[in-house]
Amino acid sequence: MPMKPYWKQVRRLSQGICLLIFLFLFRQTDYSGTDTIPYAVNLFFRLDPLVLAVVTLAMKTFVSLLWPAFITIALTLVFGRVFCSWVCPLGTLIDLSDRFIKPRLKREPDLKFLKYGILTVLLMSSAFGVQFLGFADPFSLLVRGLAFSLDPMMNYLTSGFFDTVYAHAPAFVSDLTEHLYQGLKAFVLPYKQSFFHLAWLSFCILAGIFLLEFFGRRFWCRNLCPLGGLLALISKFSILRRIPVKSCSHCRLCESGCRMKAFDENSRFQPEECNLCMDCLEFCPDGITAFRFSLPRPRPFVDITRRQVILAGLTGLALPVLTRTQAVSQLPHDNIIRPPGAGDEIEFSALCVRCGECMKVCINNALQPLFLEKGIEGMFTPVLFPRMGYCEFNCTLCSGVCPTGALEKLTLDQKHGFVLGRAYFDKNKCMVYVREKSCIVCEEHCPVHDKAIKFDEKTVQRADGTSVLLKQPHVVEALCIGCGICEYVCPVEGAAAIRVFGKDERRS
Repeated sequence: MPMKPYWKQVRRLSQGICLLIFLFLFRQTDYSGTDTIPYAVNLFFRLDPLVLAVVTLAMKTFVSLLWPAFITIALTLVFGRVFCSWVCPLGTLIDLSDRFIKPRLKREPDLKFLKYGILTVLLMSSAFGVQFLGFADPFSLLVRGLAFSLDPMMNYLTSGFFDTVYAHAPAFVSDLTEHLYQGLKAFVLPYKQSFFHLAWLSFCILAGIFLLEFFGRRFWCRNLCPLGGLLALISKFSILRRIPVKSCSHCRLCESGCRMKAFDENSRFQPEECNLCMDCLEFCPDGITAFRFSLPRPRPFVDITRRQVILAGLTGLALPVLTRTQAVSQLPHDNIIRPPGAGDEIEFSALCVRCGECMKVCINNALQPLFLEKGIEGMFTPVLFPRMGYCEFNCTLCSGVCPTGALEKLTLDQKHGFVLGRAYFDKNKCMVYVREKSCIVCEEHCPVHDKAIKFDEKTVQRADGTSVLLKQPHVVEALCIGCGICEYVCPVEGAAAIRVFGKDERRS
């Protein structure tokens, strides 16, 4: 079945629709005044076969949440790498950036083997229990970059602009812009803006993907994307094939204009590198280029040598060994407070893809990404920072948006009993103990039904000779769930007088 040039317009329409769906789901991954999210906001992660492969290897079992990835695999077996150019929102944004970023190199180096090397490293390290998907998966990089940096920047600039208009512009101008601002707040801007650690790093990583376009079109997709590498391997068995299999010697317009460089040094077409952008249908002056369904004739060759595969495999094997033999792995991590629904640390690290969705949806901006506190393998994983925010007692949003089940979906009753950590008083800082002043703020805010903070009444002799009856607080560990609100509201400046610590397995 030949495909005519109008399929390029169909592809652009598909890209636009998928990008709008992605942006809509991104905005829905947000607190909007309720504890429910009616949409599968993590849909794109669940469609990702790379997430399926890595998580399955890391967990040594199939995670049922990821079954939609088989839809992508099926489409790839039929059409080839259609996902990369028709669905992937990062690929669409990269295509849009072509209008502003033009390649600067006259001769681009052939680095297609790198995506297979990165894929091998990810799969091998996951098989041995350490998962690094968050550093390379396109959806993790895109969502995290948008949530941590671009979204707060957009909200800050937009709000700043309208605040300036309201403060300095004539009243009629403010009246005109009010409807626009309300519309943006309803459909574009977040309900409540959060701010994150590692925002600069997330921005630079995402921006770097687009700046790679200076080296060649779709540089990330062709050379570095491990999802693209996995889909390329699957597409070798696809039944949709381009004809002719070589570019015409008198023309070669399809070869020179191909954004994916899907022709080898002998001008032979490589179907695993083609993402069905359909540009070549327009390039061909004779109109002989077409795509037809036929039985696959997969070639064993891919753009990676046996030596490179072995090197990548050894790297993937070495990474888990290095992470388990570094000094930080031997330290207790009771200062790490994982979100509600997180299991033991090994299982959580194997399932978490560092997408940032749980942090984005957190009502109180309490969840923040780790840096190197648990080594590089823990980077970008979510932890609770009680001094910045607390875990809302009646909220289960974070466990509801997790795409892989790293956070088990909790009912409200389960959430009320889920223990994140334990609180402890620092009697050297608490004003009741140190300054002999009355303070019951922490107990007032404790959300558990039987307060986890109790008081011992004690008469204290002050330095001036007067006596005062004080309520000295203490924590009942059996009742504390470690939500962090006591640390958040503690009026002591600097570090709080009551601190929440996570559940370190070696000390439990």
